[in-house]
Amino acid sequence: MPPNVLASGRNKIPEKSKPRIAKCQAAQKGGNAALSSAVLVDYPPREAKQVELPFSVFETPRVDPKSVVSIILGGGVGTRLFPLTKQRAKPAVPIGGGYRLIDVPMSNCINSGINRVFVLTQFNSASLNRHLARTYNFINAGDGFVEVLAATQTPGESGMNWFQGTADAVRQFTWLFEDVRNKDVDYVLVLSGDHLYRMDYMDFVQKHKDSGADITISCVPVDESRASDFGLVKTDARGRIISFSEKPKGMDLKAMQVDTTALGLSREEAKKMPYIASMGIYVFRKDVLLKLLRWRYPTSNDFGSEIIPAAASEYNVQAYLFNDYWEDIGTIKSFFDANLALTAQPPKFSFYDASNPIFTSPRFLPPTKMEKCRIIDSIVSHGCFLKSCSVEHSLIGVRSRLESGVELKDTIIMGADSYETEAEIAALRAQGKVPLGVGEHTTMRNCLVDKNARIGSHVIITNTDGVQEAERPSEGIYIRSGITVVVKNSIVKDGTVI
Repeated sequence: MPPNVLASGRNKIPEKSKPRIAKCQAAQKGGNAALSSAVLVDYPPREAKQVELPFSVFETPRVDPKSVVSIILGGGVGTRLFPLTKQRAKPAVPIGGGYRLIDVPMSNCINSGINRVFVLTQFNSASLNRHLARTYNFINAGDGFVEVLAATQTPGESGMNWFQGTADAVRQFTWLFEDVRNKDVDYVLVLSGDHLYRMDYMDFVQKHKDSGADITISCVPVDESRASDFGLVKTDARGRIISFSEKPKGMDLKAMQVDTTALGLSREEAKKMPYIASMGIYVFRKDVLLKLLRWRYPTSNDFGSEIIPAAASEYNVQAYLFNDYWEDIGTIKSFFDANLALTAQPPKFSFYDASNPIFTSPRFLPPTKMEKCRIIDSIVSHGCFLKSCSVEHSLIGVRSRLESGVELKDTIIMGADSYETEAEIAALRAQGKVPLGVGEHTTMRNCLVDKNARIGSHVIITNTDGVQEAERPSEGIYIRSGITVVVKNSIVKDGTVI
Protein backbone atom coordinates (compact mmCIF):
# COMPACT_ATOMS: atom_id res chain seq x y z
CA MET A 1 0.00 0.00 0.00
CA PRO A 2 1.47 3.42 -0.93
CA PRO A 3 2.55 5.55 2.05
CA ASN A 4 0.15 8.38 1.10
CA VAL A 5 -2.94 6.19 1.02
CA LEU A 6 -4.37 7.93 4.10
CA ALA A 7 -4.44 11.21 2.24
CA SER A 8 -5.34 10.32 -1.33
CA GLY A 9 -6.34 13.66 -2.83
CA ARG A 10 -10.09 14.25 -2.84
CA ASN A 11 -10.77 10.69 -1.61
CA LYS A 12 -10.93 11.73 2.00
CA ILE A 13 -11.30 8.94 4.52
CA PRO A 14 -13.06 9.53 7.82
CA GLU A 15 -10.86 9.79 10.87
CA LYS A 16 -12.43 6.63 12.37
CA SER A 17 -11.27 4.60 9.33
CA LYS A 18 -7.67 5.80 9.39
CA PRO A 19 -6.50 3.58 12.27
CA ARG A 20 -7.69 0.46 10.43
CA ILE A 21 -5.86 1.48 7.25
CA ALA A 22 -2.77 2.34 9.25
CA LYS A 23 -2.95 -1.08 10.87
CA CYS A 24 -2.98 -2.66 7.39
CA GLN A 25 0.15 -0.69 6.50
CA ALA A 26 1.85 -1.86 9.66
CA ALA A 27 0.81 -5.44 8.99
CA GLN A 28 2.31 -5.22 5.53
CA LYS A 29 5.64 -4.04 6.90
CA GLY A 30 5.59 -6.78 9.51
CA GLY A 31 4.78 -9.52 6.98
CA ASN A 32 1.33 -10.29 8.38
CA ALA A 33 -0.38 -12.66 5.94
CA ALA A 34 -3.85 -11.30 6.59
CA LEU A 35 -4.89 -9.25 3.54
CA SER A 36 -4.47 -9.46 -0.19
CA SER A 37 -5.88 -6.07 -1.15
CA ALA A 38 -7.64 -3.03 0.28
CA VAL A 39 -10.53 -1.26 -1.44
CA LEU A 40 -10.54 2.50 -0.87
CA VAL A 41 -13.96 4.05 -1.22
CA ASP A 42 -14.75 7.77 -1.47
CA TYR A 43 -16.79 9.30 1.31
CA PRO A 44 -19.38 10.01 0.14
CA PRO A 45 -18.84 6.98 -2.18
CA ARG A 46 -18.21 7.87 -5.82
CA GLU A 47 -15.57 5.41 -6.98
CA ALA A 48 -13.44 2.62 -5.59
CA LYS A 49 -9.70 2.19 -5.83
CA GLN A 50 -8.13 -1.22 -5.23
CA VAL A 51 -4.60 -1.48 -3.90
CA GLU A 52 -2.98 -4.92 -4.14
CA LEU A 53 -1.08 -6.22 -1.12
CA PRO A 54 1.46 -9.08 -1.21
CA PHE A 55 -0.52 -11.35 1.12
CA SER A 56 -3.85 -13.13 1.15
CA VAL A 57 -6.87 -12.44 3.30
CA PHE A 58 -7.94 -16.05 2.71
CA GLU A 59 -4.56 -17.67 3.41
CA THR A 60 -4.78 -20.03 6.39
CA PRO A 61 -1.79 -19.97 8.72
CA ARG A 62 0.46 -22.92 8.04
CA VAL A 63 0.67 -25.64 10.68
CA ASP A 64 3.99 -25.70 12.49
CA PRO A 65 5.59 -29.20 12.21
CA LYS A 66 6.63 -28.78 15.85
CA SER A 67 2.95 -28.96 16.80
CA VAL A 68 2.74 -32.49 15.34
CA VAL A 69 3.84 -35.74 16.95
CA SER A 70 3.91 -38.95 14.93
CA ILE A 71 3.11 -42.45 16.17
CA ILE A 72 4.21 -45.38 13.98
CA LEU A 73 2.48 -48.64 14.83
CA GLY A 74 4.85 -51.59 14.75
CA GLY A 75 2.11 -54.06 13.83
CA GLY A 76 0.90 -57.28 15.35
CA VAL A 77 2.16 -60.84 15.00
CA GLY A 78 2.35 -60.50 11.20
CA THR A 79 0.66 -63.83 10.46
CA ARG A 80 -0.08 -62.98 6.82
CA LEU A 81 3.58 -62.08 6.20
CA PHE A 82 4.87 -65.24 7.86
CA PRO A 83 7.57 -66.64 7.46
CA LEU A 84 9.19 -63.24 6.82
CA THR A 85 8.01 -62.24 10.31
CA LYS A 86 9.29 -65.42 11.98
CA GLN A 87 12.25 -63.59 13.51
CA ARG A 88 11.40 -59.91 12.98
CA ALA A 89 8.60 -57.36 13.31
CA LYS A 90 6.70 -56.39 10.16
CA PRO A 91 8.29 -52.91 9.89
CA ALA A 92 11.75 -54.53 9.99
CA VAL A 93 11.13 -56.67 6.88
CA PRO A 94 13.65 -55.73 4.14
CA ILE A 95 12.29 -54.13 0.97
CA GLY A 96 13.68 -52.69 -2.25
CA GLY A 97 17.04 -54.43 -1.99
CA GLY A 98 18.51 -52.22 0.75
CA TYR A 99 15.74 -50.75 2.90
CA ARG A 100 13.30 -51.82 5.59
CA LEU A 101 9.58 -51.09 5.66
CA ILE A 102 9.98 -48.79 8.69
CA ASP A 103 12.18 -46.51 6.54
CA VAL A 104 9.13 -45.43 4.52
CA PRO A 105 7.07 -43.70 7.26
CA MET A 106 10.24 -42.54 9.04
CA SER A 107 11.54 -40.86 5.86
CA ASN A 108 8.13 -39.35 5.12
CA CYS A 109 8.20 -37.79 8.60
CA ILE A 110 11.70 -36.38 8.09
CA ASN A 111 10.91 -35.04 4.62
CA SER A 112 7.74 -33.44 6.01
CA GLY A 113 9.68 -31.67 8.77
CA ILE A 114 8.20 -33.79 11.58
CA ASN A 115 10.95 -34.72 14.02
CA ARG A 116 8.97 -36.05 16.97
CA VAL A 117 8.33 -39.75 16.40
CA PHE A 118 7.20 -42.60 18.63
CA VAL A 119 7.41 -46.19 17.37
CA LEU A 120 5.16 -48.69 19.19
CA THR A 121 6.47 -52.27 19.15
CA GLN A 122 5.43 -55.60 20.62
CA PHE A 123 6.50 -58.64 18.57
CA ASN A 124 10.03 -59.65 17.53
CA SER A 125 11.24 -56.07 17.86
CA ALA A 126 15.00 -56.62 18.41
CA SER A 127 16.13 -56.03 14.81
CA LEU A 128 13.67 -53.14 14.43
CA ASN A 129 15.01 -51.42 17.56
CA ARG A 130 18.59 -51.91 16.36
CA HIS A 131 17.83 -50.48 12.92
CA LEU A 132 16.10 -47.39 14.34
CA ALA A 133 18.99 -46.73 16.73
CA ARG A 134 21.61 -47.02 13.98
CA THR A 135 19.73 -45.07 11.33
CA TYR A 136 17.79 -42.23 12.94
CA ASN A 137 19.93 -41.03 15.84
CA PHE A 138 20.54 -37.77 13.93
CA ILE A 139 16.94 -36.71 14.65
CA ASN A 140 17.64 -36.60 18.38
CA ALA A 141 19.39 -33.23 18.12
CA GLY A 142 17.47 -30.24 19.50
CA ASP A 143 13.82 -30.90 20.30
CA GLY A 144 13.50 -33.89 17.95
CA PHE A 145 13.42 -37.54 18.99
CA VAL A 146 12.71 -41.07 17.82
CA GLU A 147 11.60 -43.22 20.74
CA VAL A 148 10.67 -46.89 20.72
CA LEU A 149 7.76 -47.61 23.05
CA ALA A 150 7.71 -51.34 23.70
CA ALA A 151 4.62 -53.07 25.05
CA THR A 152 5.10 -53.38 28.79
CA GLN A 153 3.12 -54.28 31.87
CA THR A 154 2.15 -51.54 34.29
CA PRO A 155 0.36 -51.42 37.68
CA GLY A 156 -3.38 -52.05 37.64
CA GLU A 157 -5.56 -54.71 36.06
CA SER A 158 -5.53 -53.17 32.58
CA GLY A 159 -1.77 -52.72 32.77
CA MET A 160 -1.26 -56.49 32.89
CA ASN A 161 -2.28 -56.85 29.23
CA TRP A 162 -0.19 -56.47 26.12
CA PHE A 163 -1.41 -54.24 23.29
CA GLN A 164 -4.91 -55.38 22.35
CA GLY A 165 -5.09 -53.36 19.12
CA THR A 166 -4.01 -50.12 17.46
CA ALA A 167 -6.07 -47.87 19.73
CA ASP A 168 -5.15 -49.76 22.88
CA ALA A 169 -1.45 -49.45 22.01
CA VAL A 170 -1.77 -45.67 21.82
CA ARG A 171 -4.01 -45.57 24.91
CA GLN A 172 -1.31 -47.19 27.04
CA PHE A 173 1.03 -44.29 26.28
CA THR A 174 -1.35 -41.31 26.28
CA TRP A 175 0.45 -39.93 29.34
CA LEU A 176 3.33 -39.02 27.02
CA PHE A 177 1.19 -36.38 25.31
CA GLU A 178 0.96 -34.52 28.59
CA ASP A 179 4.71 -34.60 29.13
CA VAL A 180 6.28 -31.15 29.36
CA ARG A 181 8.27 -31.57 26.16
CA ASN A 182 5.04 -32.31 24.24
CA LYS A 183 3.04 -29.41 25.68
CA ASP A 184 3.06 -27.62 22.31
CA VAL A 185 1.68 -30.63 20.42
CA ASP A 186 -1.76 -29.99 18.90
CA TYR A 187 -1.99 -32.85 16.39
CA VAL A 188 -1.25 -36.57 16.63
CA LEU A 189 -0.41 -38.40 13.39
CA VAL A 190 -1.00 -42.18 13.54
CA LEU A 191 0.87 -44.18 10.91
CA SER A 192 1.36 -47.81 9.93
CA GLY A 193 4.81 -49.33 9.67
CA ASP A 194 4.12 -51.67 6.75
CA HIS A 195 3.00 -49.49 3.82
CA LEU A 196 4.91 -48.39 0.72
CA TYR A 197 4.18 -44.82 -0.44
CA ARG A 198 5.58 -41.29 -0.38
CA MET A 199 3.50 -38.57 1.29
CA ASP A 200 3.90 -35.03 2.57
CA TYR A 201 2.35 -35.45 6.00
CA MET A 202 2.20 -31.70 6.61
CA ASP A 203 -0.14 -31.33 3.63
CA PHE A 204 -2.30 -33.98 5.29
CA VAL A 205 -2.24 -32.15 8.64
CA GLN A 206 -2.90 -28.81 6.93
CA LYS A 207 -6.02 -30.21 5.25
CA HIS A 208 -7.12 -31.48 8.66
CA LYS A 209 -6.75 -28.02 10.18
CA ASP A 210 -8.32 -26.14 7.27
CA SER A 211 -11.42 -28.36 7.28
CA GLY A 212 -11.93 -27.92 11.01
CA ALA A 213 -11.89 -31.70 11.45
CA ASP A 214 -11.55 -33.56 14.72
CA ILE A 215 -10.21 -36.62 12.89
CA THR A 216 -8.99 -36.96 9.31
CA ILE A 217 -8.47 -40.28 7.53
CA SER A 218 -6.15 -40.58 4.55
CA CYS A 219 -7.98 -42.44 1.79
CA VAL A 220 -7.24 -43.78 -1.67
CA PRO A 221 -9.68 -44.40 -4.52
CA VAL A 222 -9.80 -48.07 -5.52
CA ASP A 223 -11.48 -50.19 -8.16
CA GLU A 224 -13.92 -53.01 -7.50
CA SER A 225 -11.31 -55.77 -7.79
CA ARG A 226 -9.45 -54.48 -4.70
CA ALA A 227 -12.24 -52.77 -2.77
CA SER A 228 -13.23 -55.76 -0.63
CA ASP A 229 -9.68 -56.00 0.74
CA PHE A 230 -9.99 -52.69 2.60
CA GLY A 231 -12.17 -50.77 4.98
CA LEU A 232 -14.34 -48.52 2.82
CA VAL A 233 -15.90 -45.13 3.59
CA LYS A 234 -18.61 -42.92 2.12
CA THR A 235 -18.46 -39.14 2.27
CA ASP A 236 -20.84 -36.24 1.77
CA ALA A 237 -20.26 -33.33 -0.60
CA ARG A 238 -17.98 -31.61 1.92
CA GLY A 239 -15.70 -34.61 2.40
CA ARG A 240 -17.15 -35.58 5.77
CA ILE A 241 -17.26 -39.33 6.35
CA ILE A 242 -20.80 -40.56 6.93
CA SER A 243 -20.47 -44.33 6.60
CA PHE A 244 -17.93 -47.13 7.18
CA SER A 245 -17.80 -50.76 6.07
CA GLU A 246 -14.96 -53.16 6.90
CA LYS A 247 -14.00 -55.34 3.90
CA PRO A 248 -17.54 -55.60 2.46
CA LYS A 249 -18.57 -58.13 -0.16
CA GLY A 250 -21.56 -58.64 -2.48
CA MET A 251 -24.39 -56.15 -2.08
CA ASP A 252 -22.67 -54.56 0.92
CA LEU A 253 -19.79 -53.72 -1.39
CA LYS A 254 -22.08 -52.23 -4.05
CA ALA A 255 -23.69 -50.07 -1.37
CA MET A 256 -20.31 -48.38 -0.68
CA GLN A 257 -19.96 -46.96 -4.20
CA VAL A 258 -19.57 -43.18 -4.26
CA ASP A 259 -18.97 -40.41 -6.77
CA THR A 260 -15.23 -39.95 -6.26
CA THR A 261 -15.22 -36.77 -8.39
CA ALA A 262 -16.06 -35.06 -5.09
CA LEU A 263 -12.51 -35.92 -4.02
CA GLY A 264 -10.99 -34.34 -7.10
CA LEU A 265 -10.91 -37.26 -9.55
CA SER A 266 -11.85 -36.78 -13.17
CA ARG A 267 -15.05 -38.35 -14.49
CA GLU A 268 -13.05 -41.07 -16.20
CA GLU A 269 -11.00 -41.86 -13.07
CA ALA A 270 -14.11 -41.83 -10.89
CA LYS A 271 -15.81 -44.36 -13.14
CA LYS A 272 -12.85 -46.75 -12.82
CA MET A 273 -12.44 -46.23 -9.06
CA PRO A 274 -15.84 -45.71 -7.42
CA TYR A 275 -14.74 -46.75 -3.91
CA ILE A 276 -12.84 -44.91 -1.18
CA ALA A 277 -10.53 -47.09 0.92
CA SER A 278 -9.04 -46.09 4.24
CA MET A 279 -5.24 -46.24 4.30
CA GLY A 280 -5.18 -46.74 8.07
CA ILE A 281 -3.41 -43.37 8.44
CA TYR A 282 -5.04 -40.81 10.71
CA VAL A 283 -4.52 -37.36 12.18
CA PHE A 284 -6.30 -36.40 15.40
CA ARG A 285 -6.62 -33.23 17.37
CA LYS A 286 -4.73 -34.12 20.52
CA ASP A 287 -7.58 -33.23 22.86
CA VAL A 288 -10.04 -35.28 20.81
CA LEU A 289 -7.75 -38.32 20.78
CA LEU A 290 -7.32 -38.23 24.56
CA LYS A 291 -11.06 -37.84 25.10
CA LEU A 292 -11.88 -40.77 22.79
CA LEU A 293 -9.34 -43.15 24.28
CA ARG A 294 -9.79 -42.32 27.94
CA TRP A 295 -13.44 -41.47 28.42
CA ARG A 296 -15.64 -41.91 25.36
CA TYR A 297 -14.48 -45.38 24.24
CA PRO A 298 -12.19 -46.69 27.00
CA THR A 299 -12.77 -50.36 26.11
CA SER A 300 -12.48 -50.08 22.31
CA ASN A 301 -9.15 -51.42 21.08
CA ASP A 302 -8.97 -50.64 17.35
CA PHE A 303 -9.07 -47.33 15.49
CA GLY A 304 -10.27 -48.51 12.10
CA SER A 305 -13.03 -50.92 13.09
CA GLU A 306 -14.21 -49.49 16.41
CA ILE A 307 -13.31 -45.99 17.54
CA ILE A 308 -13.41 -43.99 14.30
CA PRO A 309 -16.69 -45.49 12.92
CA ALA A 310 -18.33 -44.86 16.31
CA ALA A 311 -16.93 -41.33 16.55
CA ALA A 312 -18.17 -40.32 13.09
CA SER A 313 -21.68 -39.61 14.38
CA GLU A 314 -20.43 -37.23 17.10
CA TYR A 315 -17.27 -35.70 15.64
CA ASN A 316 -16.22 -34.13 12.36
CA VAL A 317 -14.38 -36.99 10.63
CA GLN A 318 -13.00 -35.92 7.25
CA ALA A 319 -11.49 -37.83 4.32
CA TYR A 320 -8.17 -36.76 2.79
CA LEU A 321 -7.64 -37.97 -0.77
CA PHE A 322 -4.22 -39.46 -1.51
CA ASN A 323 -4.34 -40.14 -5.23
CA ASP A 324 -0.86 -41.56 -5.67
CA TYR A 325 0.94 -44.89 -5.35
CA TRP A 326 0.22 -46.70 -2.08
CA GLU A 327 0.55 -50.36 -1.24
CA ASP A 328 -0.35 -52.16 1.96
CA ILE A 329 2.43 -54.75 2.43
CA GLY A 330 0.22 -57.10 4.40
CA THR A 331 0.68 -60.45 2.64
CA ILE A 332 3.47 -62.42 1.00
CA LYS A 333 1.92 -61.81 -2.43
CA SER A 334 1.53 -58.05 -1.98
CA PHE A 335 5.10 -57.87 -0.66
CA PHE A 336 6.42 -59.94 -3.57
CA ASP A 337 4.52 -57.96 -6.21
CA ALA A 338 5.47 -54.57 -4.73
CA ASN A 339 9.17 -55.46 -4.75
CA LEU A 340 9.21 -56.74 -8.32
CA ALA A 341 7.17 -53.71 -9.44
CA LEU A 342 10.20 -51.60 -8.53
CA THR A 343 12.01 -53.07 -11.55
CA ALA A 344 9.50 -51.54 -14.01
CA GLN A 345 10.57 -48.60 -16.14
CA PRO A 346 9.29 -46.21 -15.03
CA PRO A 347 8.18 -47.74 -11.71
CA LYS A 348 5.00 -46.63 -9.95
CA PHE A 349 7.10 -46.06 -6.85
CA SER A 350 10.76 -45.13 -6.91
CA PHE A 351 13.40 -44.87 -4.20
CA TYR A 352 15.30 -42.53 -6.56
CA ASP A 353 13.96 -39.15 -5.44
CA ALA A 354 16.68 -36.77 -4.34
CA SER A 355 14.22 -34.17 -3.06
CA ASN A 356 12.36 -36.72 -0.89
CA PRO A 357 14.85 -39.50 -0.19
CA ILE A 358 14.10 -42.72 1.65
CA PHE A 359 16.67 -43.01 4.43
CA THR A 360 18.14 -46.24 5.74
CA SER A 361 21.08 -47.53 7.73
CA PRO A 362 24.44 -46.53 6.17
CA ARG A 363 26.38 -49.69 5.34
CA PHE A 364 29.41 -48.27 3.50
CA LEU A 365 29.47 -51.19 1.07
CA PRO A 366 31.53 -51.31 -2.14
CA PRO A 367 29.92 -51.31 -5.59
CA THR A 368 28.57 -54.56 -6.97
CA LYS A 369 30.96 -56.65 -9.05
CA MET A 370 29.62 -58.48 -12.13
CA GLU A 371 31.46 -60.90 -14.42
CA LYS A 372 29.91 -62.02 -17.72
CA CYS A 373 26.36 -61.63 -16.48
CA ARG A 374 23.01 -61.19 -18.22
CA ILE A 375 20.81 -58.75 -16.31
CA ILE A 376 17.33 -57.85 -17.64
CA ASP A 377 14.70 -55.63 -15.96
CA SER A 378 16.22 -56.13 -12.53
CA ILE A 379 17.65 -54.30 -9.53
CA VAL A 380 21.01 -55.30 -8.05
CA SER A 381 21.90 -53.74 -4.72
CA HIS A 382 25.35 -52.74 -3.52
CA GLY A 383 28.08 -55.05 -2.31
CA CYS A 384 27.12 -58.06 -4.49
CA PHE A 385 29.19 -60.61 -6.43
CA LEU A 386 27.65 -61.98 -9.63
CA LYS A 387 29.51 -64.47 -11.84
CA SER A 388 28.34 -65.64 -15.28
CA CYS A 389 24.69 -65.72 -14.22
CA SER A 390 21.31 -64.74 -15.71
CA VAL A 391 18.98 -62.46 -13.75
CA GLU A 392 15.61 -61.49 -15.23
CA HIS A 393 12.84 -59.43 -13.62
CA SER A 394 14.35 -59.97 -10.19
CA LEU A 395 15.62 -58.02 -7.20
CA ILE A 396 19.01 -58.80 -5.63
CA GLY A 397 19.65 -57.51 -2.10
CA VAL A 398 22.84 -56.34 -0.41
CA ARG A 399 25.89 -58.64 -0.18
CA SER A 400 24.28 -61.28 -2.40
CA ARG A 401 26.49 -63.84 -4.08
CA LEU A 402 25.39 -65.60 -7.29
CA GLU A 403 27.75 -68.22 -8.68
CA SER A 404 28.24 -69.17 -12.34
CA GLY A 405 25.36 -70.79 -14.17
CA VAL A 406 22.70 -69.39 -11.81
CA GLU A 407 19.39 -68.53 -13.51
CA LEU A 408 16.88 -66.34 -11.69
CA LYS A 409 13.53 -65.11 -12.97
CA ASP A 410 10.76 -63.36 -11.02
CA THR A 411 12.80 -63.86 -7.88
CA ILE A 412 13.75 -61.81 -4.81
CA ILE A 413 17.06 -62.46 -3.03
CA MET A 414 17.14 -60.37 0.14
CA GLY A 415 20.90 -60.71 0.56
CA ALA A 416 23.07 -61.23 3.63
CA ASP A 417 24.14 -59.47 6.80
CA SER A 418 27.82 -60.37 6.35
CA TYR A 419 30.41 -61.64 3.88
CA GLU A 420 32.30 -64.89 3.75
CA THR A 421 35.88 -64.75 2.49
CA GLU A 422 37.13 -66.90 -0.38
CA ALA A 423 39.03 -69.01 2.14
CA GLU A 424 35.90 -69.51 4.26
CA ILE A 425 33.88 -70.47 1.18
CA ALA A 426 36.50 -73.00 0.10
CA ALA A 427 36.62 -74.49 3.61
CA LEU A 428 32.85 -74.88 3.73
CA ARG A 429 32.77 -76.60 0.36
CA ALA A 430 35.58 -78.93 1.40
CA GLN A 431 33.44 -79.99 4.37
CA GLY A 432 30.39 -80.55 2.14
CA LYS A 433 28.63 -77.50 3.53
CA VAL A 434 26.83 -74.70 1.67
CA PRO A 435 28.24 -71.13 1.59
CA LEU A 436 26.11 -67.99 1.77
CA GLY A 437 24.35 -67.09 -1.47
CA VAL A 438 23.21 -69.13 -4.47
CA GLY A 439 25.40 -71.99 -5.70
CA GLU A 440 26.46 -72.96 -9.22
CA HIS A 441 23.92 -73.94 -11.88
CA THR A 442 20.92 -73.30 -9.66
CA THR A 443 17.60 -72.33 -11.27
CA MET A 444 14.92 -70.36 -9.42
CA ARG A 445 11.52 -69.06 -10.55
CA ASN A 446 8.92 -67.16 -8.57
CA CYS A 447 10.96 -67.37 -5.38
CA LEU A 448 11.45 -65.20 -2.31
CA VAL A 449 14.72 -65.93 -0.51
CA ASP A 450 15.08 -64.34 2.93
CA LYS A 451 18.38 -63.07 4.36
CA ASN A 452 21.43 -65.22 5.01
CA ALA A 453 19.96 -68.20 3.14
CA ARG A 454 22.38 -70.78 1.75
CA ILE A 455 21.22 -72.24 -1.57
CA GLY A 456 23.38 -75.14 -2.79
CA SER A 457 24.55 -76.03 -6.28
CA HIS A 458 22.34 -77.64 -8.95
CA VAL A 459 19.20 -76.72 -7.01
CA ILE A 460 15.89 -76.29 -8.88
CA ILE A 461 13.12 -74.26 -7.24
CA THR A 462 10.42 -73.63 -9.84
CA ASN A 463 7.19 -75.10 -8.34
CA THR A 464 6.28 -76.65 -11.69
CA ASP A 465 3.20 -78.29 -10.16
CA GLY A 466 1.73 -74.88 -9.34
CA VAL A 467 1.23 -75.61 -5.62
CA GLN A 468 -0.43 -72.62 -3.96
CA GLU A 469 0.06 -73.37 -0.27
CA ALA A 470 2.55 -75.72 1.40
CA GLU A 471 4.88 -75.94 4.38
CA ARG A 472 8.16 -77.73 4.93
CA PRO A 473 9.35 -76.04 8.14
CA SER A 474 12.10 -78.60 8.74
CA GLU A 475 13.62 -77.64 5.37
CA GLY A 476 12.93 -73.90 5.78
CA ILE A 477 10.57 -73.89 2.78
CA TYR A 478 7.05 -72.45 2.57
CA ILE A 479 4.78 -71.82 -0.40
CA ARG A 480 2.39 -68.89 -0.13
CA SER A 481 0.06 -67.92 -3.03
CA GLY A 482 2.26 -69.98 -5.35
CA ILE A 483 5.43 -68.16 -4.25
CA THR A 484 8.20 -70.34 -2.83
CA VAL A 485 9.67 -68.73 0.29
CA VAL A 486 13.06 -69.75 1.67
CA VAL A 487 13.23 -68.83 5.36
CA LYS A 488 15.97 -66.65 6.87
CA ASN A 489 19.20 -68.56 7.71
CA SER A 490 17.92 -71.69 5.95
CA ILE A 491 20.13 -74.18 4.13
CA VAL A 492 18.95 -75.76 0.87
CA LYS A 493 21.24 -78.69 0.10
CA ASP A 494 22.92 -79.37 -3.25
CA GLY A 495 20.66 -80.98 -5.83
CA THR A 496 17.36 -80.13 -4.09
CA VAL A 497 14.32 -79.95 -6.39
CA ILE A 498 11.16 -78.13 -5.36
